[in-house]
Amino acid sequence: MSADIAFTELMEFQRQTEALAQVAGRLGWDQETMMPRGAAEQRSEEMAALEGVLHERRTDPRIADWLMAAAAEDDEDAAQLRLIRRSHTRATKVPSRLAQEIARVTSTAQGIWAEARAADDVALFLPTLTEVVRLKREEAAALADGRDRYDALIDDYEPGATAATLGAMFDRMRPRLVALREAVLGASYQPAPLQGHFGLEAQVRMARDLAATFGYDWTRGRMDMAVHPFSSGSGSDVRITTRVVETDPFNCFYSTVHEVGHACYELGIDPDYALTPIGSGASMGVHESQSRIYENQLGRSRAFTGWLFQRMSERFGDLGLPDAEAFYGTVNRVQSGFIRTEADEVHYNLHIMMRFDLERGLIRGTLEVADLEEAWNARFLQDFGVAVDRPSHGVLQDVHWSVGLFGYFPTYTLGNLYAGCLMQALREAVPDLDEALARGETRGATGWLRENLQRHGGLYTPHELVTRACGFEPSEGPLLDYLETKFRDIYRL
Repeated sequence: MSADIAFTELMEFQRQTEALAQVAGRLGWDQETMMPRGAAEQRSEEMAALEGVLHERRTDPRIADWLMAAAAEDDEDAAQLRLIRRSHTRATKVPSRLAQEIARVTSTAQGIWAEARAADDVALFLPTLTEVVRLKREEAAALADGRDRYDALIDDYEPGATAATLGAMFDRMRPRLVALREAVLGASYQPAPLQGHFGLEAQVRMARDLAATFGYDWTRGRMDMAVHPFSSGSGSDVRITTRVVETDPFNCFYSTVHEVGHACYELGIDPDYALTPIGSGASMGVHESQSRIYENQLGRSRAFTGWLFQRMSERFGDLGLPDAEAFYGTVNRVQSGFIRTEADEVHYNLHIMMRFDLERGLIRGTLEVADLEEAWNARFLQDFGVAVDRPSHGVLQDVHWSVGLFGYFPTYTLGNLYAGCLMQALREAVPDLDEALARGETRGATGWLRENLQRHGGLYTPHELVTRACGFEPSEGPLLDYLETKFRDIYRL
């Protein structure tokens, strides 16, 4: 078999696999947004069946033959082969039985988690979570080949990252974050909270307008409601979700902007890459860099919140705040809240550090599911100085563990780190950024991100991609500098 024929046959086979994976993703989207509750058991069987088909394709012995015979003619070909080889190597280590069982159990677990969260009943969820953890430990052991099991799971979301490197990064970040938190919480000036009632329909209309403002393509997407906001899909079908709390419109608005960041990454990838391995984001850390920079560095900036203050005042009337500057402080108000997704920028990474330690213990076997709630509550009190008042504010708040996403949480902080670096480069490249954001104009920023990062999809490794976009190697320094400058200014320190 010639190298050209091998590459062509491999890519044709891979295209069908990628299309089937998109179908699986659509089933997951439907389950969280529209599926009737009574369909959960059948859906778990459907997901398991489709995972069986996908696993069979990903482990097809012909892939090894094609990879051995194929040759890359350019960087794109080389990236396709790199990612196919990686996927094939990982898939062949996991038995089909285990892959299908994980798909079946996590599909069911998601619904049980949602019910337990709504009822604030940990006991309802623990047996299912115990089964999920057992399966993920087995998968991790199969992937690790004697290495650290948690590292094997991290690699699924952030290739090349390890618990050791992430732990060292957290150790460097924690002192400056804690010092900033203490200074801010102890400041004499404290921004006022937003008060009032903000109706569901009005919030949803505003959220749709914000999505369009940040460049979301409604011809290739839609927005629905979910317990835990997420985005789903790639290519020409990328959907977002949000949620509404009628006393807290920022929950809806910034969840929406966050998910638009994810969606615009997928929608911004070169269309020639669609339904190929490089047709999706480079990693979850890079993905989070887009959602976090849209939400925080752009969406919570002084310039953009000035524009948002005017729009919200027009839609909702008097907000009880004297001016745009006070509104900017309110949007960025720092407080030791329970919920990660609602956390301010100062506290957010401390939430991630806690989850990183807990899930690492669960996978390594040094922490058991039966002891998880106690461990969570003790760690939260230690880190945030507040006692967890109910499970939905504690161990039941995140969907990730129910669907088996162990190793995913640290990518949120990596995303923040990458976003800090990207924002430094963006400000140098777009000198009139603040003037544009003050007009509600985001195209200069989102266009720069699309050109320098998003369009490349998975063409480069995460580290290569961010380094190329920024012009320097990523580190936590720009993020911490940004946080200290911003919040010392807001809190008049």
